Amino acid sequence: MKGNNLTIAIGNQKGGVGKTTSTACIGAALALQGRRVLLIDLDAQQNLTFTLTQNEDPETSIYDTLVKDQPLPIVSVRENLDLVPASLDLARAEIDMATMMAREGILKSYLDEQKEKYDYILMDCSPSLGIVTTNALVAADKLYIPLTAEALPLKGLTMLDDIVREVKRRVNPTLELGGVFFTRFNNRKLNKEVISMVEKRYGEKVFQTKIRENIAIAEMPLSGQTIFEYDPKSNGAADYRTLTDEIISREENW
Repeated sequence: MKGNNLTIAIGNQKGGVGKTTSTACIGAALALQGRRVLLIDLDAQQNLTFTLTQNEDPETSIYDTLVKDQPLPIVSVRENLDLVPASLDLARAEIDMATMMAREGILKSYLDEQKEKYDYILMDCSPSLGIVTTNALVAADKLYIPLTAEALPLKGLTMLDDIVREVKRRVNPTLELGGVFFTRFNNRKLNKEVISMVEKRYGEKVFQTKIRENIAIAEMPLSGQTIFEYDPKSNGAADYRTLTDEIISREENW
């Protein structure tokens, strides 16, 4: 898919690889470039919601849409940047959705109503590969995988590959692996070896830009600011700008 109206799930079965930070930073960078962006927090830990709003108790959340059939609670958080927040209730969504009809496609039905309003919809997925994450994969055009260049996160890719194949086979045949990008990069020997393995496996799907280890990225969530507001001259801000330029080049110019 080229140009506008692209829905991207950002996910990895392994936690701590930068899914939430990347969703927030890529979304903010796209918005700064004039793209209309909707972010969706699909993790009960609410890290994306807290990062952008400093609010851990939204009146309504994505849970109310998935379980109670309420409209998406879209909140404007920056110019060109909107958010659908998460709540702690999302932790029980797996149980509450267990008996619902066509439960894998609930999110897609709501996003289809909003898609023309946005150039990009980015979904921050939880590490769990349950029904909520499946909803994201069913709704997505593409899956982006953030990865730290370490041995253990690499092992999780096999299961994620299996899930993508199953989703494509059963419910979303158009889902594509959009790309893999590295976070917390430090140029050590292990980093280089893992990157070489991933590049052999995924080829051109691996983004050239790597997000370097950077204290500003770690500090950003508590500030209530995006990385471009908190420390616009940091390596983190520079790297996410470059990664976003690479995303735009791939998705809008290919």
